[in-house]
Amino acid sequence: MNLQTKIPLKKQDKNLISYNTKVFLLGSCFAENIGDKFEYYKFQNYVNPFGILFHPVAIHNLITKALQGKKYTDEDVFLNNEQFHSFDAHSKLSQSTKSLILHQLNAASQKTGHYLKQSSHVIITLGTAWVYKYLETNKVVANCHKIPQQQFKKHILSVQDIVHALQSIISQVKQVNPNVNFIFTVSPVRHIKDGFVENTQSKSHLITAIHQVLDNQSHYFPSYEIMMDQLRDYRFYNDDMIHPSNKAVQYIWDSFKEVWFDDTTEKTMQTVTLIQKGLQHKPFNASSEAHIKFLEQLVAKQEQLQKQFTFIKF
Repeated sequence: MNLQTKIPLKKQDKNLISYNTKVFLLGSCFAENIGDKFEYYKFQNYVNPFGILFHPVAIHNLITKALQGKKYTDEDVFLNNEQFHSFDAHSKLSQSTKSLILHQLNAASQKTGHYLKQSSHVIITLGTAWVYKYLETNKVVANCHKIPQQQFKKHILSVQDIVHALQSIISQVKQVNPNVNFIFTVSPVRHIKDGFVENTQSKSHLITAIHQVLDNQSHYFPSYEIMMDQLRDYRFYNDDMIHPSNKAVQYIWDSFKEVWFDDTTEKTMQTVTLIQKGLQHKPFNASSEAHIKFLEQLVAKQEQLQKQFTFIKF
């Protein structure tokens, strides 16, 4: 008896992700979940330099300013609740002094521009089409930083608004990196605070817009569909019944591997896994001959792997 709706997945026939590629991940908290997997397996990757960004306008603003060489100054930050913030960034970048946040913003922006020019794959995970416009400046913000809600106007981006943002992202990055591949996905995290119907409307706008910009170098991966249809059981959710559990994240990661990784990459990942588990191993007797031999073998595996991929560090 079949107790699961299987989402059909098609293996990419070119431009696969490997240990020789560079992956840049941007977007919602689900981008960080997948980014953690890339980091664990020691791929060349860079994740959310400005912290979690939930909507396409925030991601577009980040990429545009980074590629234009934007220099953040005093006018770009503000003080609230004894912390300096930027409307372009998540509160993860907020600091106790103006000089610290400006240094962090400029360093992250510079590295973003540099990595966009080098990346083989840019993975963008969109979380919501709902945005907040700061009334004082009439600009859409990436994060409200707990400023009173009456100082913002909330609205939903139209499909055309999202298409325009995504097309601009693709065009700008391809101007400096013509061979880059884009992988778009929609976060399986439901934004219930917007409302159940409103969340469905939001996700629909995102999915519709993404499919209007796909081409030979831009692809869609069905994270949202896998979670909603293939894993439609609350055992795949955290206690909040909103965020995917570790098991669900692992399942979606395995599905992603099925589409984007080849057998050679999988074999290298298995070697990395052996080393990672070995490094976490806690012996009963650290001075035993068996453990010393185990450590020697572990070091030999690391050295052999690092000869092949010099960027890998444990």
